[in-house]
Amino acid sequence: MIEISTDSNRLDVDTIHSFLSESSYWASGIPRDLVERSIENSLCFGAYDDDLQVGFARVVTDYATFGYVADVFVLPTHRGQGIAKQLLEAVKNHPDLQRLRRWHLLTRDAHKLYAAFGFREIESPQRHMEIAVKNAYVS
Repeated sequence: MIEISTDSNRLDVDTIHSFLSESSYWASGIPRDLVERSIENSLCFGAYDDDLQVGFARVVTDYATFGYVADVFVLPTHRGQGIAKQLLEAVKNHPDLQRLRRWHLLTRDAHKLYAAFGFREIESPQRHMEIAVKNAYVS
């Protein structure tokens, strides 16, 4: 049985850093100290099979108006079991995030997953701006 927890003491930073730096398309090569800082400054959700961390998600938020969902992953050994859905249910149902007026995320390939939780394409893209640093972790 998979357990979802926001207890930061349970997070396996080695597993998180390894996945993000070696297996993700969005944070390839990210240094460990940046992963640690991102965890410290976010509301994090770990997915656990017994004591083994098998999934992760974090929300960058002010706990009042805005939340950015980031770094959602499930280890390949545990995919296809609905763990990503459990993580997103925990995120969307977290009591400290119930009054947010805007949620945001970026994805290359999980649109169907996020759509099941109410995410959709940006309604007014002309209002959104960004600074995107290409290859941010390549030295």
